[in-house]
Amino acid sequence: MAYFFQQLINGLQLGFVYALIALGYTMVYGIVRLINFAHGDIFMVGAYLGFYALTLYHLPFPLAILFAMAGCTLLGITIERFAYRPLRNAPRISALITAIGVSLFLEYFSSLKFVFGPNYLAYPRPFSVCIYQIGTVCISNIQILVVGVSVVLLLILQFIVQKTKTGMAMRAVSYDKNTAKLMGIDVDYIISVTFGIGSALAGAGGVLYGIAYPQIHPFMGIMPGLKAFVAAVLGGIGSIPGAMLGAIIMGIVETMCSAYISSTMRDAFAFAILIIVLLVKPTGILGKREIEKV
Repeated sequence: MAYFFQQLINGLQLGFVYALIALGYTMVYGIVRLINFAHGDIFMVGAYLGFYALTLYHLPFPLAILFAMAGCTLLGITIERFAYRPLRNAPRISALITAIGVSLFLEYFSSLKFVFGPNYLAYPRPFSVCIYQIGTVCISNIQILVVGVSVVLLLILQFIVQKTKTGMAMRAVSYDKNTAKLMGIDVDYIISVTFGIGSALAGAGGVLYGIAYPQIHPFMGIMPGLKAFVAAVLGGIGSIPGAMLGAIIMGIVETMCSAYISSTMRDAFAFAILIIVLLVKPTGILGKREIEKV
């Protein structure tokens, strides 16, 4: 039983990292109906920005994570402005192909020697690892940090969306863009803000992932990005609480699969979840069925 609870804690750590990525997917889809497949690579850029903030600039951890979030915010807004905005009224397949192109560009551009380089890098930890024993279960300060920072960021996001004018405008644009324009809402600005917030969360997730699993490389965002997308679909894409719930379920299922079945099967289980959800409940756990007007 102690082994089960130990793996549950490990799953929560991974799940909260996935949640920070999945929120970006679900926010962008909720507003512009676009699956931003470059989102996993923004997560990768956040990990590298945190790496250089800790090693090159010797910033303390709170400033390093803010530095990564700021850099990813700028990157997300830039991608939206130059890659997605010109295609907003184009067929959805055009935007989808562009998203894949942006993803490949970020991966291979980051691999250049004068950018991040192609090699794996050992991620520095801002403090030594401490293990706390609670009964027969061990919890490290890294796990507490990952879960704690993730929860704080998720609460801040929930506050922004539910309690601020910008959040109200985001919900209005998500519901009906044309009506929001008639109400005086700057839709382009709100979409840029949405991309910025989602990218900032992915950047924070990249730093936390690097600290928890201390190795980074330019293609590190592919699998976490895809699994976070599965988590968003599982919870109900377009729903913020759904993305959080789906990500936590994904993290726990993946960890339990590694612990009790086989570590080589963890990816297969993750994508099997996507297939099952699409077959059984395509709207996800907390998703709502949309009525399309003809």
